[in-house]
This record gives sequence, structure tokens and C-alpha cells, in this order.
Amino acid sequence: VVMMGGFLISLGMITSAFTNSIIEMYITLGIVSGFGFCLSFLPTLTILAQYFSKRRALVTSIASSGESFAIFAFAPAFTRLKEHIGWRYCLLILGVIQASVIGCGLLLRPIIIQPEPAGPLQLSTPKLLDFSVLKDGAFIWYSLFGLFATLGFFAPQLYIIELSKSRGLEPAVASYMLSVMAVAEIFGRLSIGVVLNKVRCKKTLVLLGCVVLLSLVLVAFTVVWEFWGLVVCCALYGFFMGTVGSTHIPLLAEEEVVGIQKMPSCVGVYVFIQSFAGLAGPPLGGVLVDVTHNYGAAFYSCAAGMGVSVVCLALVSPAKSKMCQRCIRNQEESKNTDKEEKMSQDSDQVDFLEVDLAEDSPVPQAEDQNSLSSSQERARNKAEPRGLHEL
Repeated sequence: VVMMGGFLISLGMITSAFTNSIIEMYITLGIVSGFGFCLSFLPTLTILAQYFSKRRALVTSIASSGESFAIFAFAPAFTRLKEHIGWRYCLLILGVIQASVIGCGLLLRPIIIQPEPAGPLQLSTPKLLDFSVLKDGAFIWYSLFGLFATLGFFAPQLYIIELSKSRGLEPAVASYMLSVMAVAEIFGRLSIGVVLNKVRCKKTLVLLGCVVLLSLVLVAFTVVWEFWGLVVCCALYGFFMGTVGSTHIPLLAEEEVVGIQKMPSCVGVYVFIQSFAGLAGPPLGGVLVDVTHNYGAAFYSCAAGMGVSVVCLALVSPAKSKMCQRCIRNQEESKNTDKEEKMSQDSDQVDFLEVDLAEDSPVPQAEDQNSLSSSQERARNKAEPRGLHEL
């Protein structure tokens, strides 16, 4: 699957270099390459999370830091390269580089985790798609967290340059804000992996603290006007963006949410729900900017979505605890019901051994002989008056 995704990514990027209209680019770069990214991203993340248990957060944070390195290195490099060879050759070179995903897919080895059998009579087969996660309250709240948090993921990176220009910075200086975000995001991804590997508390609480701080940083973007204030906000945003972006999907494998056994089934549903906010977030920010003529309005919308995600994430643990208590209660009720049914069956069952012993015992035989002799005597007494009358 990852190899097919790498092929589609490269194919869509290379064919985009030969397009002549925006509609053709929608098809090649949007649909073909986009579908390839889906095929390569989710299996890679799922397989990696299944291979590790103790250091899962650290491993996934290191693996996801490659995205930040790419933004930091490739963005200025291709910007310079475009000035010399043009955007078509840049897309062609980028498509050839992205073909390396096919080789990465060759190195991946999937792992199948067999659940522990619940009983000797229960045989379970692994499901390709497990829709039972939609009945899990903790997963629903976590999906809503991802939905609203995504509103604050993409818009700041799209509008930070224009916001900096509106604050009086030169275009050349404003373009460095993305580099500041990328460098800080690398440190954020690596540091959160170390922290989650060391702490013993619930990992969702650590993620909750990072999301709260990220919401405050988004609000701070709207009140700073000078260069160093924007640099500090970009650095803080990149750091906390790295902490949230590298952990919100791997945390699905924790027992606090759904667990490692259900992660392959629920990660697709989670990303599907999250993608709606990724599709609506940037246009929503653009509409607010057009209405208010202020680029800070886009950051207000991001902060509002992130604030709602804080509430949803805070409700994950109570929902999980409630579900666990309900499962324990159902198990106890089923055990009591089975015990009562067994006792009723034992009371209604006839003990054939006692019946056989009762038939063979001498006391019932003597009682039978006494009843037989008494019946013969009564018959004789009835017959004697009849004989005297005949005489």
C-alpha cells in the first residue's frame, strides 16, 4: 500500500509539470497525489506504532520530525531553484525525489497483533474494518478534538506572511517566519517524545496542556505588532504545533483512547473526520479576512476552534472511565445471571442415583408387601358376607 502511494505521489507531481490549466492541476496534484499521500501516510504511522509499546511516543515523534526538516530545507531551496529553471522543472524534480517513498515501502513489514482470547469457547477473527469504535464515547470525543483542533493547524502557516506584512515588515523578512516555525516545530516534536516516554501520568493530560498553550499563542498573534514579538509567537506556535501534531494520532494506540488492537481500524475514521476541518479551516480564515480586512481575524478563528478542542479532549478521560465502569457492571451482571441459571438447572435436575437406591432399598419393598397383604385381606372380607348370603 505504501509503495502504491509513493507511485501515485510521484506520478501526480510529475504529470503536474505538463499541465496547462488549473483544472488539470486539480486532477494531477490534488486527486492523484493526494490519494497517494493517504495511502502512504496512514499505513506508515500505524505500522510504526504497532512495533513499539514503551517508546512509541518517542519513535513516532522522531519519525514525524522529517516533515519539519522538509519544510525548513526544501521550501527555500525550491524557491531559489524556481527562479533559475521555472516551476515546471521544479515539480518534475520534486516528483522524482518523492519516488523514494516506493523504496521506503519496501522496508516496512506489517505486524498483526492477535488479541488475547477471552475464553476457550470464543473464537475471534480479525476484522478489516471495525466500526464498533463509533460506539466508543472516548473515541467520539477524541475525534471531535481532532476536528476542531485542525482548524488551528493550517491557517497560521498560510496567513503568517500576510499578517507580518500588515504589521509593517518587509516581504523578504516576513518569509523567514515560516522558517522559524519549522525549526521550532522540530524541537517540539522531539521534546514531546522524550516527555511522554518519561512521564507516568495520562498522556492525554500532557496533550491537553499543550493544546491549551497553543490556543493562547494563537490569541497572542493578534496583539503583537513588532518584529520580535512575531518571531516569539512563531517560535512558540511551531513548538507547540510540533508537540500536538506528532502525538494526536499515535495517542489513539494508548488504552486511554482505544488501544493498540483497534488502532488500525479507528485511525482511518479519525483522519476522515479530521479532514473536514482541514478542508474548511483555510477558506473560513479567508472569508473572515475579507469581511474584517484584518488578517488577525483568521487567527481568532483558529484560536476559537482550538478552544473547543480543549473541551472535547478534556472529556475523553471521563468518557473512557464511564465506559470501563459500564463494561465491568455488564460483566458482573452476566456472571450473576449465568450463576442463577446454573443453580436453577441444578435444582430442577432429577438425581437418578437416589431414585435407583430408593427402588433397591428394603424399606420400600416391605411397605409394598404390607400394602399388598392389606389389599388381599380387604378383598377376602368383602367376599365372606356374600358367601353367607348365598347359603
